[in-house]
Amino acid sequence: MLRWILALLLIPFLDAVLLAVIVTQFGFVNWVGMVLLVVLTGLVGMLLVRAEGRRTIRKMQRSMAQGKPPTNELLDGGLLIAAGAFLLTPGLVTDLIGFLLAVPLTRIPIRAALKRFVIVPYADKKTGGFASGGVWTFGFPDDGMAREQSESTDDGTYDLGDDAYTVDGDGTEDSYTIEFGDDRTDDGDERDDDPLAR
Repeated sequence: MLRWILALLLIPFLDAVLLAVIVTQFGFVNWVGMVLLVVLTGLVGMLLVRAEGRRTIRKMQRSMAQGKPPTNELLDGGLLIAAGAFLLTPGLVTDLIGFLLAVPLTRIPIRAALKRFVIVPYADKKTGGFASGGVWTFGFPDDGMAREQSESTDDGTYDLGDDAYTVDGDGTEDSYTIEFGDDRTDDGDERDDDPLAR
């Protein structure tokens, strides 16, 4: 978190240094010209963000009308909000970042990288793999430890180790008996009169 705060503080510093270098190195650009350049890039950027925002809302409405989740459109909306914030901040570096987030040609690769490296790993961490479908459908996850493989017998069953109960069946009837390992006695609830209980 501290890295992000330092990065956000570094951007205005770079803006101030870049503006000072441009004004001192190029004599034909004075402070008034630099301020006009910053204001002009901010206005053009805001018009671009507004147009892209309307386009993104129309795409979101089409996706929802078709019954699809508008995930890409929601990410585009978030990136456009960030682009608007960068474009409103005076400076050339923030304007450049804002234009990169506002133009679809550069926004789409940024969106793909954001999904792949930030959103999906975070969602997988919070949901245990359900977000990307990387869930365990058989057995148990390793949790960093090597577990013994269960071995299959000839009839297709797996030995999962000792359990707290045993199941007995003679194979001739469609019935079984489960005997739990703990010594529970239900004195008040007798089920001897039930013909299905064995």
